[in-house]
Amino acid sequence: MRLVFWNCNMALHRKSEALLSERPDIAVISECAHPEILAKRGDTALSGCSALWMGTNPNKGLGVFAFNGYTVTRFEPFYPTLRFILPVRVDGPRPFNLIAVWAQNASAGVTRKHQSGPLRRAFSKYRQFINSGPTVIGGDWNSNKIWDKPGWRINHMAKVDILDGIGIGSAYHAVTGEPQGEEKTPTHYWRDRRIDGPTYHIDFVFAPNAWLEEIKAFSVGTFDDWVGNGLSDHVPITVEF
Repeated sequence: MRLVFWNCNMALHRKSEALLSERPDIAVISECAHPEILAKRGDTALSGCSALWMGTNPNKGLGVFAFNGYTVTRFEPFYPTLRFILPVRVDGPRPFNLIAVWAQNASAGVTRKHQSGPLRRAFSKYRQFINSGPTVIGGDWNSNKIWDKPGWRINHMAKVDILDGIGIGSAYHAVTGEPQGEEKTPTHYWRDRRIDGPTYHIDFVFAPNAWLEEIKAFSVGTFDDWVGNGLSDHVPITVEF
């Protein structure tokens, strides 16, 4: 089973072939248009697959696409005010729970020090869902340990520690052995989209610890394949169990 997590930086209808080159069974795509919009723009590569989407702007939201006999349905109760966190039940050859993430970690009038952020709040809101079966949590988290401040509820490591306490860990760190906050491979080429410009590791996939021992393949996309050619400012994370 192959899972792909990618912030496509919009215009997915022009980039779907690149996405499908990763051979996903499940793809979590941030900043993508609603599937109906993709179809109207002539995207035939994603037409007919099982899909879910959330957002308020039909041109820029969070999508989940399923292929190869997999289907996706939204878990209820669903809390759309958690932007953008999408709880998904994945059915097919290997059923599991999925929390798709494009985390919006700032809100008007609330300081980052005192707010917990949508993803951390989702761990409470969707705790029953997480506990009901093996759960994968992945996408664009927009956070990293390097920005953590003492006592801030928004801190990246506060989320990591919560997941660690329920037996869910990061695939990247399990594979590389690198500590949180010391990732050598970026997932986001910020602002200038230059290989030597500001770069950050802000896209993550977390899975049950037992699944981390079953990782068959893991990759972080390269600059040349995904950024240098103008596709996005993010590269995908692909994990195969």
